[in-house]
Amino acid sequence: MRKVLIPTDFSENAFNALKYACQVFKYEKSEFFIVHAYADEVYHLNGTKDRGSFDESKKAIFRNSEKQLEKILLAVKLYSPNPKHTYKTFSAFGSLTDAVNDMVVEENMDIVVMGTRGKTNDRTITFGSNTLHVLKYVHCPVMAIPEGYEYHAPREVLFPTNYMLPYKRRELKLLCEMTGSFRSTIHLLYIDPLQNLSHRQEDNKQFLANCLQKPNLVFETTDEKDKTIAITKYIVHKSIDMLVIVNSRHSYMEDILHRSTIDIIGLHVKIPFLVLQNVTR
Repeated sequence: MRKVLIPTDFSENAFNALKYACQVFKYEKSEFFIVHAYADEVYHLNGTKDRGSFDESKKAIFRNSEKQLEKILLAVKLYSPNPKHTYKTFSAFGSLTDAVNDMVVEENMDIVVMGTRGKTNDRTITFGSNTLHVLKYVHCPVMAIPEGYEYHAPREVLFPTNYMLPYKRRELKLLCEMTGSFRSTIHLLYIDPLQNLSHRQEDNKQFLANCLQKPNLVFETTDEKDKTIAITKYIVHKSIDMLVIVNSRHSYMEDILHRSTIDIIGLHVKIPFLVLQNVTR
């Protein structure tokens, strides 16, 4: 049973992410947990009120959250009446990152799927602050879906890697099952002008090949020094449908999500963005 967590702020972007999740896991028996974290709403609206008024407002916001979640439940069942899928909804009084992390631990989630931006939808940034925090700190693979992205099968997947990380078998199994369902091709791109691999890198490369047996694998190398340029060029030239990055120290994730480069790659990354967290659970 695939367990998928979908945070929502009731925006169109959030519902679009839910629709994408329904499609990308349509061949798998899956349980979707749709959660709305509402603490920020309460504190923003009631920062100076007395405790009694604060508690009443908190209850009202909770009731509204429950009503909105009911509407989402009806809408998603209408959009995707898949007998393989079941849905649960939750209103959580906490920050988004804390609420997501708590549910990841409690329910042993396989993946979080969310929009790149929420209600504020600031078009001058690639990822909203909430999405960025979840991408960086939640101990579970996270997939971010760009605003307005129209679903099509992830047949061409780009996985830039330096082969330096001891990848986690569970996370690679998720990627393997998901891409195998669509007979996808995963392009494993090594970005290094020296090109030669160490014994450690060769072993990790073989581990990837052993874990990703269902999709077609293509191993490629580029001598482009700038990682963001190499990745964005590849996305455009190879018509990539999904980008996969590992979040770890000294990984490409650090370069791509660094404040100075995130908007550069954001100009080109208009495709789903899957972050593997490389943590043991």
